[in-house]
Order: sequence, then C-alpha cells, then structure tokens
Amino acid sequence: LSEASQGKGGAESSRAATTMTETAPAAAAATASSSSVQAGTATSARNSLKRARILFDTTSSAKRALVPPVDRSIHKLSVARRVRANYPVIPSDLTGAAAAGDDEGGGSGKSGKGGSTSLTAQVLAELRHETARKIVSGEAGADVTASAAAVGGAGQIILHREVDLGVSSAAAAGVSVSAGPGGSASAAAAGGVLALPGQKVQAVDDGADDSGKTVRPGGILVKSSAASTNIPTPKWHAPWRLSTVLSAHLGWVRSIAFDPTNTMFATGGADRVIKIFDLAKACVGAPAALKITLTGHIGPVRGLAFSPRHPYLFSAGEDKQVKCWDLETNQVVRHYHGHLSGVFALKLHPTLDLIVTGGRDAVARVWDMRTKHQVHCLSGHDNTVGALLTKTTDPQVITGSYDTTIKLWDLAAGKCMTTLTHHKKSVRALAMPSFENTFVSGAADTLKKWQGRDGRFIKNFTGHKAVVNALAVNDDGVLLSAADNGTMNFWDYNTGYNFQKTETVAQPGSLDAENGIYAAEFDGTGTRLVTGEADKTIKIWKEDEEASELSHPVDMAGWRKKCLAEAKQRY
Repeated sequence: LSEASQGKGGAESSRAATTMTETAPAAAAATASSSSVQAGTATSARNSLKRARILFDTTSSAKRALVPPVDRSIHKLSVARRVRANYPVIPSDLTGAAAAGDDEGGGSGKSGKGGSTSLTAQVLAELRHETARKIVSGEAGADVTASAAAVGGAGQIILHREVDLGVSSAAAAGVSVSAGPGGSASAAAAGGVLALPGQKVQAVDDGADDSGKTVRPGGILVKSSAASTNIPTPKWHAPWRLSTVLSAHLGWVRSIAFDPTNTMFATGGADRVIKIFDLAKACVGAPAALKITLTGHIGPVRGLAFSPRHPYLFSAGEDKQVKCWDLETNQVVRHYHGHLSGVFALKLHPTLDLIVTGGRDAVARVWDMRTKHQVHCLSGHDNTVGALLTKTTDPQVITGSYDTTIKLWDLAAGKCMTTLTHHKKSVRALAMPSFENTFVSGAADTLKKWQGRDGRFIKNFTGHKAVVNALAVNDDGVLLSAADNGTMNFWDYNTGYNFQKTETVAQPGSLDAENGIYAAEFDGTGTRLVTGEADKTIKIWKEDEEASELSHPVDMAGWRKKCLAEAKQRY
C-alpha cells in the first residue's frame, strides 16, 4: 500500500510539474505582448504631443519645417501681378521725390507675433524700393521733375505703408510724373510707391481736396480723387414766385386735381366740400373763378381725380367713401364700398377703367369703374397707405406707406413684385414724370429717385429737412417738394440740383403754424403750380419772367462741393 501510494503521488506531482512547465511560456508571452502594447501607446502619445507642439507652437521654428519652401521670385511676381490687376489705373499725386528712399529700414508690415515680417510684406517693400530706385534713376519710362509746390489732393494708393501723409507731404518736395513711351509710369508719395511698372497713371486736378487721408497699416489705401467723381451739369430753371391766392375753403386744402383739358381744377378740403375752379380766371384772381361746389362727403376730402375718357370726377375721403361724380349733372352716380377706415389716396389707371385707392386700413383696393366691384385688395403694408402711382407698364401700381416702405405691384396677379425699404420715415408722397420711367418718393428723411421698371435706387435728393407732404413734377424737369412747415424746394429732376428754396406765407389772420402745404400739382402745361395749404387758401405759383441765367445763375461751386461730399459717403 505504501509503495502504491508513493507511486500515485509521484505520478500526480509529475503531472503538476508538466502543467507548470507548459503554462510558463504562455504567461511570459502575455506579459511581453502587454508590455509592447503599452510601449506602442506611449510612443503614439509622444508622437501626438510632438505634432501638437509643432502645429500650435507659434514661437518655435519647427512649424516652418512643415511648410514647403516658397520661391521668393515667383511670389514677388505674383504679388506684382495682383497689384496691377486690382488697381490698373492709379491717380498720380506725387508729394515727395526725396521720400523714395526714406523707407529703407522702415518698420511697416510687422506682424504682432514675435516681431516677424511676412513674406508678402517683404515682397511689397522690395517692389516699392525697386520702383522708387527706377524713378530716381530715370528708368521705367518715368519722367520725374521737381516742382515748386506740392501737388494738391488726389487719389492715392500706398502699398503696406504706415506713415503720416500730412507730415511726409509737408517735409517732401513735390514731383510730377508722366507716362513714358512704353505706357508705364511709376510714382512715389510720402515715401511709398504709388504705381508699379506697367500701371497707368491718372491725371489729377490741382485744386482738389486733400483732406481725410488715412493709411491703414498692413493693407492698401485707396483714396478716390475729385477727378474721378462724375459731376452732372444741372439744367437752368427760372425761379418760381407767388402769383395768386384764392380763399374759398373753410378748412385745410388736402387734395388738388386738374382736368385733362386743362381748363379747370378741383380742390378738396377738410371742410368736406369739393370746389371746381376755372383755371384761366383763377390765375388772374377773377371773382368768378369758382364754378361750382359739390357737397356729399361727411369727412375731409383726401383724394381727387378727373377721368380722361368720361365726364366723371372721383373723390375719396376720410369718411371711408369713394364717390363718382357726373360733371354733367353734378350728381353722385356711383359709390365704391369696401374700405374699413379713411381713404387717403386715389388714382385712376391711365388706360384701363380702374380706380386704385389706399387708406388707413393698410391696403390698396383696385375697383372696376363701371361695375363698382373690387378687383384686387393689395395687402402687405403694416400701416396707412398714404401715396399711390399708376402706370401703363409693369409695375402698374406703386404704393407708399407710413410703414416707411414702397411696394411695386403686379396688377394682373394682384401680388407684390418688389418692396423698397430704403426710407427711414413714413412715405407720404410719390411723383412720376411723363418723360421717363422713374419716380420719386418723399419722406421726412429725404427724397429718393427710383427706376420705374424694377425699383432700382438711383439717387438721393438731400436738403429738404422737413415732413414732405406733396411732390409734383412737370414736363420741363422741375420737381417740387412741399412740407408741412411751409418750405418749398424746387429741384432739377435729372441731376437733383436744388435751384430754389422758398417758403409760403400764411394769409393775414392765420397763425404762424398754419403755413403747412398738404397738396401740390402742376397744370397741364407745367407753367402754373397750385398748392393747397393749412391756412385754408389755394395758392398759384408761376415762373419769374424777368429771371435769367445772369440774374439767377447755377451755383456750380456749391453743387460741386455737395457732389464731392456725397461721393465720399458710404451707403
């Protein structure tokens, strides 16, 4: 038994030894593999950290090793080509020949990181110095001559130059540059080169304004010259003067309309009546000028229009009513119901039997003249529709609103085509000439001229600082803007030149505050202007027959100054 037990125990121990011998290599292999994984992870982490340091370390030079080398000559040619392409014409204003070399060692183009200079800044400095050297040596076809005084203001382009132009210009002598036979010219001003070889130099006016020079470091400065500003020549117009005053209404005169035959005109007022005058008699102040008075409105009459094809007069008032008057019987023959509040504007379509009205319910309604039915309700404004225009071509309806916007409408679809949001104040007046497809809008901020086809902005008529209530334009190109403080400005429609500023005079017995103008219209010939005012009078204006271009010349100096000032503004 002892031997058997000993034999069994020996076998078991031998098997355990064999098992231990077999598992030892596997454990060693597992340990080795885990050590290699840890070593690889550590190596990857070290590499990632090294890459991060290289990429994000702004002070180390290792970053530059990752960037491929740049051929300096190729970069220099590229910069010169871009300068010529972006600035093909350089105005020539040269204020310093000696300044051509004062930039040697100058510190422009320095970046804020470590005091290093970019390659582009270095290339621009080299181009500037090379061109300056060619100017001094007479190369590059440039003819450099010294002048007694510095050339006055002009357009300038200064490449990567951070100097005070005023100090350098005062310290430097003036030079002038003309293009050589090769068509290239170069120039230096205030120590900087204005043009590279191959660029043309634009002539400048010696009397131009030289103010407002500002050099932005690290960039390119472009200062527009007076010679590049297009200054249109205004057409001369005779000034207008007061001719006749008619006292017929008992309230403010809010609307005026002329008959297509130009023999009579109608006025509507806050006294709720419509008065029709004979134009010829009214112009001379004859007692029989008033032909008839029409009563029927129960609120101020805000819109009037004569039909060119029917013996009808249309009226609209703050009583929400739109009426059609038969002038043969002096009776109301049609009513157009639908407005929810006062009606402030009324226009007839030039060719179709349609009426367009706009009011305080913030919509413009299109009516069929014969059936009295509403064709369209042009909605979209957020406030009162205070002015209207109708045309024969699209957009056939234009509305101006107290929400400061102007909308151009597609009449066939009854939808808005364009919304103009340039005004900052309520648009209270619109006017359109007969000789071109444009229109003018009037508000308290300014007058604006627009393209009639697509509503493209053309120009501002600045200078009338008041709430403009009425606009009118005649065939001679005279635009009138009349305001609620009694001021009247007369403009040349084509150029925007304000050739006359005047102010109406309230009739005796009225308050000074009652000199506002609410309506204005030119007659068919454009030689008479009728205004409806807050002092309850109707005033007729005409051109001064004794005025001439010698007695009332165009103020070209002031006009030029205004054009240059507006050209410098950014819109």
